[in-house]
This record gives sequence, structure tokens and C-alpha cells, in this order.
Amino acid sequence: MESLSRLNSELEAVPRGTLTTVSYCVLGLVGEQGEGAHDLVRILRRGAVYYAIAPSQIYAEPKRLEKLGYLTSRSEPGKTKPRTVYSLTGAGREALREWMSEPANFPRVQNEAAVRIMCADIAGPQRTVESLRGMRPAIQRVLEDVAVMEQNAERLPHRQANLQLNNWLGRRWCELLLEWLDEAERVLGEQSSDGRR
Repeated sequence: MESLSRLNSELEAVPRGTLTTVSYCVLGLVGEQGEGAHDLVRILRRGAVYYAIAPSQIYAEPKRLEKLGYLTSRSEPGKTKPRTVYSLTGAGREALREWMSEPANFPRVQNEAAVRIMCADIAGPQRTVESLRGMRPAIQRVLEDVAVMEQNAERLPHRQANLQLNNWLGRRWCELLLEWLDEAERVLGEQSSDGRR
């Protein structure tokens, strides 16, 4: 009963509109086991196929969430110096649960390559194809990251099935992009052979 009372007072102390998707991402990654800011940056760099966040935001957000009462921190020995490890508070856990009960938004995709294809009539199909080919190595790197994440999921049995779902999405997204690039090269190649700029 006392912990429920403490949780309610923690929740009342934090204004509702202060959390963003980045906040929830950090809260979720901190999870029940806790994480340090450097760990969060490493995880999110590899997971950029799902959600891209600037490292500066990742370093700042746990500190902000701690001030708001959603996280606590403790110092632990690190490789070269002490590191700060964050843990969820009752308020953080409850905020995450509340957010998880809301409907998910349709994913926003910012696809620069789609804009390039739209502008192929101005730049010309051949130039557009050449610019799109630069995506292939990046997609291969993301596929390598997904493979590492698939291996890492095995070390997190409490989240393994959930992470496997996300890794399936990351792999399929990359495969779909490669198929889309193949089709773009075919269609733009036909335009080029038709004599279009």
C-alpha cells in the first residue's frame, strides 16, 4: 500500500505532456535491468533501422527523465572511470505502461531516395540510378547490424521473442528496399534507353 501511495505521488509530481517518443524509447531500453548512457547510444546506433536518434539526445534524455522522476541513477565501476547506470522508477514504469496502452501511430518514413526518384525527370534517369546505388552498401551494413541484434537477442531471454519480431521487421525492411532499388533501376533504366535525360 505504501509503494502504491509513493507511486501516485511520483506520478502527480510529473506533468503528463513532458514525454516524447525518445523518452519512451529510453525508458524501454533502460527496462527492468537498467542501462548506462553509453550502452543506450550503442544500442540505438545499431537499431537505427527502427528509430534514429542523435547521440546527443540519447545522452541528455536519461538525465532529463531522472529530473522528472522517471529514472534513478547510480554509479558503477566502468572500464576506465565510473559509469552512471539508470533504472526505472515506479513512475517511469507506469508512464511506459500507460503509453503502451495507447494506439501506435503509423510509422513515419523519411526516404530521401523516394524524393530522388520523384525528381528523376529533372536530373535524368541515369544520374538518379547512380545516386540510388549508393544505398546498397548502407543497406548491407544495416543487415549486418540486424544479424548482430539477432545474436544479442539470445542473451536477453526476457525480451528475446519481442526482439525477434523487431529483427524480422528490420531484415524484411532491408530486403524490401533492395527489391525496390532493383525495380527503380529497371524502370529508370528503361526511361534512359528511351532517350529521356
